[in-house]
Amino acid sequence: MSENQVLSPSDFDPVAFGCIDHVGAARVPTPVPGPYISDEPRSFFLDEDYCGKDAPNGASVFLEAAGPRGKLYYDPRKVKCAIVTCGGLCPGINDVIRAIVMQACHGYGVASVLGIRYGLEGFIPACRHDIMELTPRLVSDLHSFGGTVLGSSRGPQDPGEIVDALERLNVSMLFVIGGDGSMKAASSIWGEVSRRGLHISVIGIPKTIDNDINFISQSFGFDSAVDTAATVLRCAHTEAIGTHNGVGLVKLMGRESGFIAAQATLSLGIVNFVLIPEAPFALEGEGGLLPELEKRLEQRDHAVIVAAEGAGQHLMGEGERGTDPSGNPRLHDVGAFLQNRIKEHFARRGIPLNLKYIDPSYIIRSVPANSNDRVYCGFLGRHAVHAAMSGRTNMVVAKFFDHFVHLPLPLVTRRRRRLDVRGNYWRSVLESTGQRLSMVQEPASA
Repeated sequence: MSENQVLSPSDFDPVAFGCIDHVGAARVPTPVPGPYISDEPRSFFLDEDYCGKDAPNGASVFLEAAGPRGKLYYDPRKVKCAIVTCGGLCPGINDVIRAIVMQACHGYGVASVLGIRYGLEGFIPACRHDIMELTPRLVSDLHSFGGTVLGSSRGPQDPGEIVDALERLNVSMLFVIGGDGSMKAASSIWGEVSRRGLHISVIGIPKTIDNDINFISQSFGFDSAVDTAATVLRCAHTEAIGTHNGVGLVKLMGRESGFIAAQATLSLGIVNFVLIPEAPFALEGEGGLLPELEKRLEQRDHAVIVAAEGAGQHLMGEGERGTDPSGNPRLHDVGAFLQNRIKEHFARRGIPLNLKYIDPSYIIRSVPANSNDRVYCGFLGRHAVHAAMSGRTNMVVAKFFDHFVHLPLPLVTRRRRRLDVRGNYWRSVLESTGQRLSMVQEPASA
């Protein structure tokens, strides 16, 4: 599959999806004991609930299974690896770093593993960031801590300068841990590597706390984030029921996708209104949030509202928001907006209100991974090393229908995954909350 090949639903072809780029033929015996994984792609049957626009109902795809191969492209004793972490923090990044280092050093006996500091900036000489030598001793306790030992940054860097740095460092394989933008950067790096005819494997490990990477049903760190979010929602509920007309308003992460808000809501059954980017809502009028909230307080005397950070942007106008260093549009603060509008509404109606607003975003993304995510991250890190050692490149390692597989980078960077508001999952959320908010059409320019 070439770097620029565009996949469409009609391209669900066994060869197209089972084919992963290689830097060369694998002829070196592996030091890793078997059993080994066959290169024969496995079949998966998909539906639109799982993969959205990329999967017509009943479509089947063939994907390579992840795991060790019997033959390698690289001689492990001569290999130098590099790891870079990009974008926002997420539970489990340190666990992935640890798994890569342990597998590369103990499993394959590679010459060294380098840690690139502060994201892609670490490759750029003008930024003057030092490089870390990652050893098993150094990373042995990393899984106890949140964040990333390497540091991170946002924003694009010149692929040419990055590849220059890889050549200077004599790096044979690069592991990029990051979200949608980072996977696009990895694809650009591979494009420059390929253009120069170099033999450098570029492997992505998808990371996003919003769970919005295409074709991946659950990214690492999501489970930990939901655990922490659920604790916050329980506290908001406690605050709400402790006063007359108590309202707990919680803003959770989710720029374009409301998965954290929805999953945390389902985990407890104490939330009454969930607001997500995929379901634009009205404030006033029949089915609007404010009159529905008023009804709820009349009936039960308390309420809990959860808003993903990208929800309600259509209500706040375009304005001059600009973009962040990653190129994402800057969002209006939906939490502060709702807090003000709710207070104004009830003051205008002469109804007493006790509203508590909680924004735990940076707490949620900074916690250490829970046990489920630690196991998940371990598999991802080890499988990424297996893929790179066998000469695979321009791909990501992902969990797909409970199987770890190789996915082409062009597939996962096609679009961001969003919650299907017509599917069974969102219906379950609505059944849990009992909300009856009217969905509205977003402005065409939004």
